[in-house]
Amino acid sequence: MQAISGYSKLSKEQKLAWLAHQVSDNPEAFIEEMKSYWHADRAVQKLFDEFSENTLTNFYMPFGIVPNVLLNGELYAVPMVIEESSVVAAAAQSAKFWLTRGGFKAKVLSTKKIGQVHFLWEGDFLKLDVLFDELKEKMLDNTALITKNMRQRGGGILDIELVNMTHIEPHYYQFKATFETCDSMGANFINTCLEEFARTFKQWAAVQEGFTEKERQPMIIMSILSNYTPECLVQAWVECPIADLGNFEEMDAATFAFKFEKALMIAKNDVYRATTHNKGIFNGIDAVVLATGNDFRAVEACGHVYAARDGKYRSLTDCSIEEGIFRFWITVPMALGTVGGLTNLHPLVRRAFEILGHPNAAKLMQIAATIGLAQNFAAVKSLITSGIQKGHMKMHLMNILKHFDATESETAAAIEHFKHHVVSFSAVRDLLDGWREAAEAKRNSGSDAASV
Repeated sequence: MQAISGYSKLSKEQKLAWLAHQVSDNPEAFIEEMKSYWHADRAVQKLFDEFSENTLTNFYMPFGIVPNVLLNGELYAVPMVIEESSVVAAAAQSAKFWLTRGGFKAKVLSTKKIGQVHFLWEGDFLKLDVLFDELKEKMLDNTALITKNMRQRGGGILDIELVNMTHIEPHYYQFKATFETCDSMGANFINTCLEEFARTFKQWAAVQEGFTEKERQPMIIMSILSNYTPECLVQAWVECPIADLGNFEEMDAATFAFKFEKALMIAKNDVYRATTHNKGIFNGIDAVVLATGNDFRAVEACGHVYAARDGKYRSLTDCSIEEGIFRFWITVPMALGTVGGLTNLHPLVRRAFEILGHPNAAKLMQIAATIGLAQNFAAVKSLITSGIQKGHMKMHLMNILKHFDATESETAAAIEHFKHHVVSFSAVRDLLDGWREAAEAKRNSGSDAASV
């Protein structure tokens, strides 16, 4: 691979040709395959190209739905974008299970978001603290035009605090602001406000008569929102009498509930289990977040920090058995938007919102949390009954068969065979090899007979 200058200024075709000749023994085939994933509509492809930098082609991901999601008395089909085959199936299984047991319930607990201006100030903290109300008022005045539209929708800047961080680093302070961004995720809005806070502070400090020369020259380190939003919380839950849970793999409802609660206890206290447990939750949440054009990296980062908020990484879900009632719930921070970003640009994101009935941000938070809970219920249910691999590997059977270029007849026969046998990569390979060797031997035997 050679270094290149000005790559971003090349046309897409030039970028693709350069890369193909750098990495492929057959550049023409490389280019042809990459182009085969371009959208037939040039306007749509141009839109996709502009979502990112140095775009060469489109990377397809499956777009599926989970039907029968009964949430707060309303029935949904929930879009999910994910490549792991068992995820959508598991969520759909949970949705169907709870459909006849009261469905899912959810509520938004709070929607505050956080932004910070980090700065160094070599001065007397009390001077700044005494004058902070004056500075805060000036910050709000100077951002009035930026926040006007957001305030008209019921949002805006909720508060600004001065935080003394000198116990961590000499002269280090923060302005910590809380925001309400309504149906917008609000990243650009928050960052614009924060940068205006920083400018206002520098201008204000420069003319303070009671400040020393150093105090008139604060150093702004950075102004940026935080993806940790512990006050932007949503909760989803299911509950029913234990007897209504039914039987599972020759396991009665009481035993199932007991084992389920113990599995959650383990996930609350063992970090190795908690990590995998929460990963499964985000299989569901991320897939909804991605389908709706939101930032799944931010949502997941926030969720994992929240899971460790007491100093130990724990499960995001909880379970209780009280007075014969099984209750299972999730509380998770989640900053989502239904306006701005890709929500109005990506054609499939627009369709996802249409499928969901055009929810606002609060309802979308509830839907995503519900799918995370559904995913976790299915995973724990499998773990304490038949085991995770039985269903998981059967869902992967088709992928394994494709890997070995199985024919239609081989695929049909393999599906029937593995209804009664354990699926594994080697088991599928050995089965196909055996069939193919037998078929080859039969063909050779026929040829030998014909030559006699």
